[in-house]
Amino acid sequence: MILPEHRWATARELWQRAESLGFDHAWTYDHLAWRSLRDSAWFGAIPTLTAAATVTKRMRIGPLVASPNFRHPVPFAKEVCSLDDVSGGRLTLGLGAGGAGFDATVLGGPAWSPRERAERFAEFVALTDRLLREPETSFAGRYYSASEARTYPGCMQRPRVPMAIAATGARSMDLAARYADTWVTTGAPWSDTPLDARDGAAVIARQVEQLDDACRRADRAPSTLARLVLTGISLAPGLASAAAFADTLGHYAEVGVTDVVVHWPRPDDPFAGDVAAFERAVARATGA
Repeated sequence: MILPEHRWATARELWQRAESLGFDHAWTYDHLAWRSLRDSAWFGAIPTLTAAATVTKRMRIGPLVASPNFRHPVPFAKEVCSLDDVSGGRLTLGLGAGGAGFDATVLGGPAWSPRERAERFAEFVALTDRLLREPETSFAGRYYSASEARTYPGCMQRPRVPMAIAATGARSMDLAARYADTWVTTGAPWSDTPLDARDGAAVIARQVEQLDDACRRADRAPSTLARLVLTGISLAPGLASAAAFADTLGHYAEVGVTDVVVHWPRPDDPFAGDVAAFERAVARATGA
């Protein structure tokens, strides 16, 4: 996870270094402003990812995650198709319901209730799925509509770009089971004292059981859904040393996690860390 906080002259080196370190995928947050960094430099996710696509060749890229807070599926789908093309089919589209912070009120309206947020997310995902699969889409929903929307030539990846859906509640897990190629979790809400790998894996194990139940309700084999854990929010990344990181990866692998995401170290909180130690830990894990 590379925060979109650097001017591109600096950021391009981070994305290229991530690829040279052997990461399978690299992501950025999709917000207009974020938490304690609200009054700091912060760039747009889609332009950042488009630029990253032009300076990398192998690893997958994507937003983790985009939400309905300030996006409409019709123009967003056009951006997604364009980014997939620029990346040569390396885009994974991360989607989430969004939170009640700055992004939820920046357009001037009140923050949605939890129920409305869940309903909007379900409709957002359904319409985005159709727009990315079909060249022409009309849709009349409660919150989102499309009238003969075109997405020619469509995604480079067929039938559409893979989706990674963030889900911890029953309703969002049902969405993930129906639409996602990858399920995403941060484990629990933001915490100032992130759980270590052993305790974090126990939390994830319970969520995986819920996810498996959702897959069965959707008549889907649970094994067809990848499971991605974003550390750093409520789960410690274990980057103090190469041995600690290997231990962290092992705990999550034991409970069925297929992908682990860590934040590129920053000089200050949040996600403060030593870049050299980070690179040593990652290089050992990836064999770079």
